[in-house]
Amino acid sequence: MSYSDEVRVSVQYQEIGKRLRAFRLGSGLSADDIAKRLGISRTAVYRFEKGEVVKIETLTGLAELLNVSLATLLGAESEYISSAVTYFERLRQLEAEATQIIVLASPISLLLASDEFQEALETLLKESVPEGTSHRDRALADIDRIIEILRERRENYALRRPAVVNLLSAHDIVRLLRSGFVGQPFIPPEDLDLRRERARHEVEHFINLIESEPIGIQVGLVIGTLPHTSFQIFRNGDRKTLSISPFRLGEQPNIRLGVAMITNTDEAISLHERIIEQMWSEALKGREAADYLRGLIEAIDRENGRLPAKQA
Repeated sequence: MSYSDEVRVSVQYQEIGKRLRAFRLGSGLSADDIAKRLGISRTAVYRFEKGEVVKIETLTGLAELLNVSLATLLGAESEYISSAVTYFERLRQLEAEATQIIVLASPISLLLASDEFQEALETLLKESVPEGTSHRDRALADIDRIIEILRERRENYALRRPAVVNLLSAHDIVRLLRSGFVGQPFIPPEDLDLRRERARHEVEHFINLIESEPIGIQVGLVIGTLPHTSFQIFRNGDRKTLSISPFRLGEQPNIRLGVAMITNTDEAISLHERIIEQMWSEALKGREAADYLRGLIEAIDRENGRLPAKQA
């Protein structure tokens, strides 16, 4: 085997290890749990997750235990992910190596959001879990894991500062300003005013971000409708990875139901790149985008009685 072949195999096992860790976290099983059920040591589980060679029989057992296909663990096909914990951990892994990230995740992009948004996120996500839902304790425990992963993602971004292209939807921003950051249908009126105020501050945060034009950050505001599912493209040299997700943070969050997909297939990536190019070409940018967002805030303020109605 040549040196290049050895490197390629090493990288493949590292990628398998990353997926193993993500799916284990999403399953709620500890390394001890995995080890006991498969009859191996906890140390072996951690070694596998760090990229050590795994026998195919062990991988098959891991796949069955984690309720994921062997092809997904091997990266032979697209990854299909029904756990938000697993999905956000995979994003953390992809972001840790990406040099550019293209984000369509309206109304709020986690990496560019304010610190106040991060602080309020745990409460928002936990109230999105209905009281009578089955496995509520498990859902709340998953949120604790998600919050930790999201915190790590923001910390990694602050350290590495990969380039970010973020597309926002004006329609989603209007809905956010009207409803505020809410995770359940009925919010007391006095609390709703506070949620709307938080949403207003978050939009103002993005206005300031657009106007300050920080190096490596590009924000575009799309006036037309955007796809309902969010997606991201991660670039690292010639390598590109696409993630498509129903999971949603911020306004009307969803971290319980849905199936996300992560893929490296050329066709899927090129089709989504075309969508990005079209939306970016039509998007408002810079001062024009900031002024438009200010106009949205003013219009919603008038709706909510914060400003007098305009005279005809």
